[in-house]
Amino acid sequence: MLRTNGLTKEFGGLTAVDDVDFELGDELCSLIGPNGAGKTTFFDLLTGALEPTRGTIELRRGGSVGADDGDAGGSAAAGGAVGEWVDVTDASPDETAAMGVHRSYQITNVFPTLSVLENVRIAAQAAGDDAATFWRNVDAYDEYVAEARGILDRVGLADRADDLAENLSHGASRQLEVAVALAGDPDVLLLDEPNAGVSSESVDDIVALIEDVAADHAVLLVEHNMDIVMEVSDRVVVLNQGAVIADGEPEAVREDPAVQEAYLGGYEPGDLDRREDGTSTDPDDTEGVA
Repeated sequence: MLRTNGLTKEFGGLTAVDDVDFELGDELCSLIGPNGAGKTTFFDLLTGALEPTRGTIELRRGGSVGADDGDAGGSAAAGGAVGEWVDVTDASPDETAAMGVHRSYQITNVFPTLSVLENVRIAAQAAGDDAATFWRNVDAYDEYVAEARGILDRVGLADRADDLAENLSHGASRQLEVAVALAGDPDVLLLDEPNAGVSSESVDDIVALIEDVAADHAVLLVEHNMDIVMEVSDRVVVLNQGAVIADGEPEAVREDPAVQEAYLGGYEPGDLDRREDGTSTDPDDTEGVA
């Protein structure tokens, strides 16, 4: 679905992402690592928010994972043939989103004074053919309203459709952000700490939602709670100082000595019990700048 080759981002003398070769298939892959490891920078590169210092980013347009790759031809501007790898290295965030890569953020990023329904309707319309006219009367775009209602039902917010986004709990706001990311039916979802700061009673709902969307989307998840990572992931990739130090099935990664030394420090399942406020006992449970 999405792959990088030699992806590197330097900020002056700091290398935040260091020569990363990565491929996301039709799976739920968790990206973990200590604060400052480069996880958020990597997300910013994949979505066009940052330009790489060097390396390439490619997206498979509409083809099934595991099909014959052939040569990575085409361009973002040309769109590429179905199933073809398209170079999106220089694509803007809008272009990347239009090609099917959507993202949620560490900090909830919705329109607080609009209704829950309007937040998702606008996102659906922005991904459709009427993006330039999304401030017209909502009744003019029944198809986007219908899409938004379907997404809200999926994420468990159907009964909050008419509520203002600013009146949602933090957990419900996280659900809304996932709903916004689902608008337009993307191929790839990048979820940046969707459980951060949610209450303990909401964590299970968010985990269930992540598993649900992973059933029909490729998902790349940044998550600090290792119990959650081990529970939901098909695969785990570990970044440390911008470089990949491990990539494999969750149990194999957990037992990797390099990962234990760099990040897990003897973690065992169940160590990161959820507090009443929903945060984990992990001392690195907030993401660094990179």
